[in-house]
Amino acid sequence: MRASNAFIPTLRQAPKEAEAPSHVLMFRAALARKTAPGLFALLPFGLRAVKNIERIVRDEIERKGGLELSLPLLQPAELARRSGRLETMDPLLLSVRDSLDREFLLGAAWDELIADLASREISSYRDLPRILFHLHTRIENEPRPRLGLIRAIESRCLAAYSLNRDAEELDRSCEAMLKMLGRAFQRCGIDCIIAEAACSTVNDGACRAILAPADAGDIEIAYCETTGFAALRDVCPCLPPGEEDSAQAGQPPPIEKVSTPGASTVEDVCRFLNVQPTQLIKTLIYTAGDEPVVVLVRGDREAGEKKIAAVLGRPVEMAPPEVIERVTGAPVGFAGPVGLKNVRILADPEVLQVQDGVTGANEGDAHLVHVMAGRDFPRPETADLRLAVEGDPCPSGGPGTIRRTWGIELARVEKLGIKLSEVFSALYNDVEGVRRPIAMARCEVSLTRSMAAALEQHHDEKGIVWPVSLAPYDVHVLALGMKDPATREAAEKIVTELEKEGLDVLYDDRDESPGVKFNDADLLGLPVRVIVGKRSLDEGMVELARRDRPREKTKTPIGEVVQAVKASIQSVADRRCE
Repeated sequence: MRASNAFIPTLRQAPKEAEAPSHVLMFRAALARKTAPGLFALLPFGLRAVKNIERIVRDEIERKGGLELSLPLLQPAELARRSGRLETMDPLLLSVRDSLDREFLLGAAWDELIADLASREISSYRDLPRILFHLHTRIENEPRPRLGLIRAIESRCLAAYSLNRDAEELDRSCEAMLKMLGRAFQRCGIDCIIAEAACSTVNDGACRAILAPADAGDIEIAYCETTGFAALRDVCPCLPPGEEDSAQAGQPPPIEKVSTPGASTVEDVCRFLNVQPTQLIKTLIYTAGDEPVVVLVRGDREAGEKKIAAVLGRPVEMAPPEVIERVTGAPVGFAGPVGLKNVRILADPEVLQVQDGVTGANEGDAHLVHVMAGRDFPRPETADLRLAVEGDPCPSGGPGTIRRTWGIELARVEKLGIKLSEVFSALYNDVEGVRRPIAMARCEVSLTRSMAAALEQHHDEKGIVWPVSLAPYDVHVLALGMKDPATREAAEKIVTELEKEGLDVLYDDRDESPGVKFNDADLLGLPVRVIVGKRSLDEGMVELARRDRPREKTKTPIGEVVQAVKASIQSVADRRCE
């Protein structure tokens, strides 16, 4: 590809909105352009990288016997209605109707579509196990899209479904999927962590996410270096606290109401009453559908909405001020569990160990002190409701403590089980002729997010440093001085020879200064560059350089360029695998 004909409009500066390195490089290296908030057009240079990721993932799935199919973008809403998911789906996905006023979903019910297809096409144990995969665009209603492709509204994805005879075969299939994706991301040059994750509403099994550690990631990971445990922080189990030392136990003074004008946050209350956050019982009001629920956690803790949802069996969200006032009789910031009636109360186990607590008084500008669960309000229903913090014991029960880091979710493997098969009558005859439900699993990879993760992990202050497997082109040939016929002729001959050997070449044939060409070469980050200039040609040589070692240039005879380039590409690839 000649740079003069290519569509690679590089930028010297990224837009001010670009925050993460991948977001900046996405703009500057002409990988993508924003069309609207959270929506991006992939430009040719970026699309080539995404297709390389797709090729690798597809190759690994096909090695496991995966068969590709193409599914329609629109699916009848009735499918999601039958599975019980229609009411919980975002309205963004429910806006398509045809001339007969039939409702369709826009790329939202792939699971149901596969189950429905299996119900009509699979009838015998001889048809199983089976892996089917397809490419699609996932749409998510991001209220505040940010970080470029990391939190975009649309993601280019590849999803594979494993159809199995029973739970044992399903377990093996999920483990095989995880290993398959691990190999794929290793080939992509992306470091990953496998972590426990939250399940979907139609899931009756486990879910694990594959994440790329990155400072600019949007998901917190809780992990233990000693045991290898990892989970998304919002679902990471927290071990119950140990029995309190008997010397610390005892009855606090009687409950007392104190005036706390304007003190509505943990920090304000602690400062006003000269107490520690561990003495506060934080009272949070959520709604699950139309039903309010009260959640209690210690003042220095955060409640985990996904943990609360898991206990209730349905999604939750923070209650609006009018609901909080209706439940507690108090404005936001002054709620407490004492005296609450006709509402379900959940508490994290740590709350029961607060011996001399402080809570809101359920009236404005007032708090209660010397509060004790079980004495001043009924002992509540307890469950693991808080988010893990640094230093927590490892949930595996082994040695070590929890640490936290940020990551980008690239893929997840979810054990769907038999629930959808039962809903859609996706049944098969086993070896004895008994009708049994198909056990399903799904793995989904975000190809565009994977490219963003690769950029986060492989860049320097000058630009991208592509892994060989993902680079849009293998070689960057720079002709310095296009007005010189000898330089131009030598460069074009080298390009022809490289392409004959099956290498993808980006040929910078522009009439630009060496500085401009070198800056663009650093920014675009192709693994190997060949520099053709008059001074080297006079010696019968050209210069070779690796992007990961830009200062280490070597002179190579013109007649040995192809072999030298191949060896250099291989050396870059080998270094990535070390």
